[in-house]
Amino acid sequence: MLIFLYAILLFHYLHVKAEKTPCQMMGDPKYPLLSKDGDVTIGGIFAVHSKETLPSFDFKQKPQLLSCSSVNLRDFRLAQIMTFAIDEINRSQHLLPNVSVGYRIYDTCGSRMSAMSATMALMNDQDFAAGDRCNGQSPIHAIIGETESSATVILSRTTGPFKIPVISHAATCECLSNRKDYPSFFRTVASDYHQGRALAYIVKHLGWSWVGAVNSDNDYGNNGMAIFLKTAKEEGICVEYSEKFYRTEPEKLLKVVDVIKRGTAKVIVSFISFLEMGLLMEQLSIQNITGLQMIGVEGWITANGLITPNSFRVLGGSLGFAVRKILIEGFSDYVIKAFWDTAFPCAKRNGNSSQIDLNCSKYQDLLVLNNYNEDVPEQRFANNVYKAVYAVAYALKSLLRCKEQEGCEKSLIIQPQQVVEALKKVNFTVKTGDHVRFDSTGSAVAQYEVVNWQQDSDGSIQFKPVGYYDASLPSYQRFVLNTKIIVWAGGQLEKPRSVCSESCQPGTRKAAQKGRPVCCYDCIPCAEGEISNETDSNNCKQCPGEYWSNAEKNECVLKAVEFLSFTEVMGIVLVIFSMFGVGLTVLVATLFYSKKDTPIVKANNSELSFLLLFSLTMCFLCSLTFIGRPTEWSCMLRHTAFGITFVLCISCVLGKTIVVLMAFKATLPGNNVMKWFGPAQQRLSVLAFTLIQVLICVLWLTISPPFPYKNMKYYKEKLILECSLGSMIGFSAVLGYIGLLALLCFILAFLARTLPDNFNEAKFITFSMLIFCAVWITFIPAYVSSPGKFTVAVEIFAILASSFSLLFCIFAPKCYIILYKPEQNTKQRVMGKMSSKSL
Repeated sequence: MLIFLYAILLFHYLHVKAEKTPCQMMGDPKYPLLSKDGDVTIGGIFAVHSKETLPSFDFKQKPQLLSCSSVNLRDFRLAQIMTFAIDEINRSQHLLPNVSVGYRIYDTCGSRMSAMSATMALMNDQDFAAGDRCNGQSPIHAIIGETESSATVILSRTTGPFKIPVISHAATCECLSNRKDYPSFFRTVASDYHQGRALAYIVKHLGWSWVGAVNSDNDYGNNGMAIFLKTAKEEGICVEYSEKFYRTEPEKLLKVVDVIKRGTAKVIVSFISFLEMGLLMEQLSIQNITGLQMIGVEGWITANGLITPNSFRVLGGSLGFAVRKILIEGFSDYVIKAFWDTAFPCAKRNGNSSQIDLNCSKYQDLLVLNNYNEDVPEQRFANNVYKAVYAVAYALKSLLRCKEQEGCEKSLIIQPQQVVEALKKVNFTVKTGDHVRFDSTGSAVAQYEVVNWQQDSDGSIQFKPVGYYDASLPSYQRFVLNTKIIVWAGGQLEKPRSVCSESCQPGTRKAAQKGRPVCCYDCIPCAEGEISNETDSNNCKQCPGEYWSNAEKNECVLKAVEFLSFTEVMGIVLVIFSMFGVGLTVLVATLFYSKKDTPIVKANNSELSFLLLFSLTMCFLCSLTFIGRPTEWSCMLRHTAFGITFVLCISCVLGKTIVVLMAFKATLPGNNVMKWFGPAQQRLSVLAFTLIQVLICVLWLTISPPFPYKNMKYYKEKLILECSLGSMIGFSAVLGYIGLLALLCFILAFLARTLPDNFNEAKFITFSMLIFCAVWITFIPAYVSSPGKFTVAVEIFAILASSFSLLFCIFAPKCYIILYKPEQNTKQRVMGKMSSKSL
């Protein structure tokens, strides 16, 4: 009903305005709908109607005139603000004194064809039938318009070669920033370069990575969407689909709606003009597609024309960027006066106020129009038109050399190119407080409000400011959004989620799904030794050398340190065997000491036997130095103690073997060899052999001693604490010397095994050396191949095995005779066979 009444008033308003200009021909679309003469003239092009019906071109009759329908109240308000600003300038005594500004405003009916026709009419001054304009001066000095970017492109390309300045209040297409193609184009609104990027920033800020995109298939929508898509890619935002349509393409519109319906994205970025958005909203409502979070642009986000009984179901909770809302003082009264004086000739005005007394009963049905100007505050582009008119006025002032109270030099001929150059330099502030100047591309600074579609308690829809974007501020202050007061799609208070894949938690990484956008991924657990401590990590980080990943793979922790401990089962078992060997050796020594005067103990030098038992005790004890946490001192002690005690042990065995051989030689007639290898020589030989090993160990410890070492070679998840050998040559020399003595002892014992002795100790020494050599030969490959603490265990096992072999093979037979066969422990029994043979 309200729109219908608006249409009636618009008809009266345009009719009266036309009557005031005698040279207008209202039946011809080549003539302006609104015009006023002046010393200087500003053209205006607005889509006062939004639909155009083309006539029949069958060439059977005279073509009919174009028919316009569907009043576009928003653009009509913009035409009003232009006339308001011009009237205000004409009343001013300091801007253009004594110079009247006229205007000619054309209606394009939302048609590009009519936009071209209006442009040509402005340039050629066809409405002045009686005027003589042969002085070479342009009939107009600037053009305000158009609203849509595509129509503005047509307008600017047409006027460009003639250098006529065009100042748009709403054409935001980034394509118009090209000064080479559009050298005389200006605009009091920001380029879509900023809005397209700001759309990506708001999506990123709200944590949405999976969105749909729809745009108008024109310069405005295509260029704006291209900027958004490029920025979205830079910000890591994935676009599930990007569709476009134009208002005259119903098939494409239905396809777009179908794509939206089948899509999984819950957020739709819509770079759409007002008219296309109305069509899209209608189809979404028909197909009951609701609950989608719309992110919009200034072209539709604050359009009152989209508010219908069903619109909130589709657009409720929409977020978007809007041109800042600034109320222009006096405009509301100006609108009221213009309409009321025309529509209600019997109305009586109370002074200069907007209060109206209706005294005519025939207008009682129109009382609803008493608040017909309630939509004026939402005319956000009105301020842009207002600033555009003033920009032209300031440019003209600089060219006409105007001075207050003295007027302007009206005789000057102003060329359009001069106005273009003057517009580049304008720098002023209008009464609303807005600062006006144009950048190098002819655009204004990007300043937007972020508005949210919310429903008031009375059911009315309001566009509530929830933030702002100001490109003139530093980057960290440029974008502000108050999410606490936002009402989301469907009236929800909780922000919707729109992702292709759920976030990968710490401990996992993203793995792209083949053939799908990067926002579609699987969450793969980090490998052993790697972590991710952030949500949605693209890669897992390798832990540093001494660290390893925990069970959740979200933190690097110190690796478990492993060494052969006294408290673990293996360590306890080895300690038991070692102490068992020590105890057994002590028992044998005690037994031998108690029977030290018996022949079997005295045989082959009892001192060497006790020294051998002492060295075996030390061998068993030195194995304990290999257990426990390696330290600098324990690493040096374990290898040197092992080397020296085993050399002492083998030296004693070697001495006993030599004694056996020398004793046999001494029984031969005339042989006095024992005097050369008596007890003193035996002690010296053992000491000499041992001192050589001591010297080797001292050199080893001096040049490159063993030291604690953290081995990370065998296990990635744990750290093996062991003793590094330092100098491998030193360790090899120690083992090699032990092996040399053992081999010499084995050879001598093997040679003495057949000596005619009732109790031939050489046989047992041979067998013990055979076991000893076998143990240490197998030790080498086992030592090299055993990982971690098992290396130490192998070495301890070799020490214990060789020690037990010596203990059992050499002393077990003697202990058996002492304990169980005492009758054989006699000199005759021990030496009997040898004596008989020597007689």
